[in-house]
Amino acid sequence: METGYVTSKGQLVIPSKLRRKFGIKPGTRVNFFEEKDGIKIIPVTSETIKANIGFLGKDGPSLLKALMEEKKIEREL
Repeated sequence: METGYVTSKGQLVIPSKLRRKFGIKPGTRVNFFEEKDGIKIIPVTSETIKANIGFLGKDGPSLLKALMEEKKIEREL
């Protein structure tokens, strides 16, 4: 298990061993997913994107439509 910490500005420090392993470099975007027992952090790297291309299949929901719905909800808050 690796341990990081949160700064006074709310920034999360990810241990260097994990940054190297998952290709996280300065400016890498990460997604946070709330789960029952904690938070899952997924880096958005080119490898992550390539691994998930097509996971919804041809008949899956439109990503653009989903993003537009999400933005609409955010504006209403």
